Amino acid sequence: MTPLAITAYTATTALGAGRLAQAEALDQRRSGLRPNDFGPAPRLDCWIGRVEGVEEVQLPPVLARWDCRNNRLAWLALQQDGLLDAVGAAAARYGAARVAVVMGTSTSSIGASEEAYTRLDRDAGGERFADDLQRPIVHTPHSIGDFVQHATGLAGPCVTVATACSSSAKVFAQAARLIQAGVVDAALVGGVDTLCGSVLYGFNALQLVSRDKCKPFDASRDGLSLGEAGGFALLERATETDPLQLRGYGESSDAHHMSAPHPQGLGAQLAMRDALARAGIEAAQLDYLNLHGTSTPANDAVEAIAVAALFPEALHAASTKAWTGHTLGAAGIVESVFALIALDTGHLPGTLNATIPDPVCGPQIRLAPERRALHYAMNNSFGFGGNNCALVFARP
Repeated sequence: MTPLAITAYTATTALGAGRLAQAEALDQRRSGLRPNDFGPAPRLDCWIGRVEGVEEVQLPPVLARWDCRNNRLAWLALQQDGLLDAVGAAAARYGAARVAVVMGTSTSSIGASEEAYTRLDRDAGGERFADDLQRPIVHTPHSIGDFVQHATGLAGPCVTVATACSSSAKVFAQAARLIQAGVVDAALVGGVDTLCGSVLYGFNALQLVSRDKCKPFDASRDGLSLGEAGGFALLERATETDPLQLRGYGESSDAHHMSAPHPQGLGAQLAMRDALARAGIEAAQLDYLNLHGTSTPANDAVEAIAVAALFPEALHAASTKAWTGHTLGAAGIVESVFALIALDTGHLPGTLNATIPDPVCGPQIRLAPERRALHYAMNNSFGFGGNNCALVFARP
């Protein structure tokens, strides 16, 4: 593919707001996980990656119809790292109608819908949402995409991708196709997912939530820790002077099982191979791989098998889920930001909380951090149903 420049990028997670907060926590090996304090008691006995201050965020009056916890986190994330200024400059350069908005999410604003059903208007026979939640847009999957478009004033194509945990990785591929087809000249991509009852109790019902801090790829791992996050990146056609680029993407749907990956990771391998091919590089040229690494027994083992089948031993591959928790539909953008930070700083994170690697892990799976210059970084994001996406980023 023709490289695309990443001219602005940011993430807000349990580690803090903006890129610097992420980079410092990764460097200090300081996790953002904390004992579950979300929602009404009794609460699940687990650890979560909760973003501080979301409840205090105030949307501008003109955006009041989109008000909900998910869109407040989106608004908080939009304010970081000069993102809005960069978006405004792109709109001025190309025209607002020539800049797309492509957002990823897993549950969007379902937390608002949960609240609406717990507060049904009893005067209307318990069949009507309370007046303050009579806002249909926040009860749809497109809530986040519609909100971001109105919050930024962009007027190009607006898409919300909802493919579970690969959602905000696939936005890069969607945007690349829009730009390369000439539909738009630039795209604001990103993803936001917030904690809610459906997420916590849904994953717990699948027996995937650990009572302890997650420890990806550790031999004794027993489940994930859930988190919330928001992040964004601005993509434009690349020039020779652009320091960070999207160089390739690969997508696959192996459809092996509703929630379990293919046992040999065939879909994951296909996505990674296609990303490398589009980037025009060999597997041996990849320096860093941010693994999906959820800390569930099946997912980590399958990903380790797939990585060992494709890459030489020199690759530094690690999971950052123990810093932020699994941020679901926002994982793709957050961990793409981590890959870009690695390209910027030369800091390759290890895998936090893991001490004894699962025997299935090859030497590519690293527990300790490393520092060195790198040119190519990949991010893996795999979702339910075998919906897979791999992205290759580069510093030319």
